[in-house]
Amino acid sequence: MADGENLQADQMSQELPSEGGRAEFPTLDATQQKKDFMRDLDFILDIPLHLSAELGRTSMIINDLLQLGQGSVIELTKLAGEPLEILVNGKLIARGEPVVVNEKFGVRITDIISPLERVKQLA
Repeated sequence: MADGENLQADQMSQELPSEGGRAEFPTLDATQQKKDFMRDLDFILDIPLHLSAELGRTSMIINDLLQLGQGSVIELTKLAGEPLEILVNGKLIARGEPVVVNEKFGVRITDIISPLERVKQLA
């Protein structure tokens, strides 16, 4: 054998456990796993998302849009009393009803979309 081949064979024998040897694995610590999970979760907590509550939709031509003024009424696709849709980055995640809290509008969540329904939206 050449010297390069001997060196490579020596390195391989050092890396492999001897016959009958046992491989050593670190023990799984539940506390450490939780810390790792929280660290990974903290990584995504600062990602900004666009959240919107949609009362309804409509489409109109530019001429009708230009005719709008104060007091104009726009007819939406939803009926009065139907739940609002709560969207995150344009994807439906929940439905709710409008509320007023301290003179500000809000949405009380009444229904959260199941993961199966959310996956169907992606298709």
